[in-house]
Amino acid sequence: MKIGYIFPGQGTQTVGMGKDIFEKYKEAKAVYQEIDEALEEKIENLTFETTQEELNQTKNTQISIYAMSMAILSILNKEGVKPEAAAGLSLGEYSALTCAGAINLKQGAKIVRTRGTFMQELAPKGEWAMAAIIGLEDDKVEEACNKVENGFVRAVNYNCPGQVVISGEKEAVMEAMEIVKELGARKVIELKTSGPFHTEKLQEASKELRKELEKVSFKECEIPVIKNLDGTPYTEKDNMVEILANHVTHPVKFRKSIETMLDMGIDTFVEIGPGKTLSGFVKKVCKEKNKEANVLNIENVETLENALDFLLNVM
Repeated sequence: MKIGYIFPGQGTQTVGMGKDIFEKYKEAKAVYQEIDEALEEKIENLTFETTQEELNQTKNTQISIYAMSMAILSILNKEGVKPEAAAGLSLGEYSALTCAGAINLKQGAKIVRTRGTFMQELAPKGEWAMAAIIGLEDDKVEEACNKVENGFVRAVNYNCPGQVVISGEKEAVMEAMEIVKELGARKVIELKTSGPFHTEKLQEASKELRKELEKVSFKECEIPVIKNLDGTPYTEKDNMVEILANHVTHPVKFRKSIETMLDMGIDTFVEIGPGKTLSGFVKKVCKEKNKEANVLNIENVETLENALDFLLNVM
């Protein structure tokens, strides 16, 4: 069995996520405490004792999901579960890099907090939206974006076969949503996000983030981490500062990331963090590639214990 960890990004957050794990496992509590010390604020309060509206703010969402993912990871580490590769969707790439030892927990927390703040506060003024287009080929989604007459919209997340996320000005996204329906999309879902993420509109956020990334001492990954930018593993020649700065202005190639992990022989995927969106992506990629894989998600005590029971019995 070859285990691969996958870490979610924004859109899966809910108030109280991870609270039962925090309360039951001292390792999880220690992770939150270390992040609190690094940031000089109580991230558990931000996650457990807030409103959904407050949590949905990008500057809060990203650090809350990162903290939860790292808390779960600490328990897997304690139990001796070791992955052979890792990947994450957007924000989740920082979780994957922490998992692989490229950055430590405190470094990761500071950068994620800064990244979320820049992505929220340095986005151009205006009404922005994102939407998931389901049941339509990638090129058809791109065609729909190109047909939009009023405003800015781009295809930004290539998640899995038949699912692409678009991002841009709200009016343009709404127009694109109508066009993809005409082109045969099976379903269209507006997402719980608040900016033109992974487009050139975040150039200012990218520029400022690069300055902060330059202060980080990145180490070589201890296990392969698959990049969002092109779906290939980081190499020792890669400039992590440049890659992560460009990350916020370029599309996410998560479908390609999963394909790469499958080609590496990963046959057991463990989604670590809120929701099970990525688990669904893996299943769709496996179906298209005619491959089989175990797919687990961990987001609460029940799913954690079920995953540990499976993993420790087959390792």
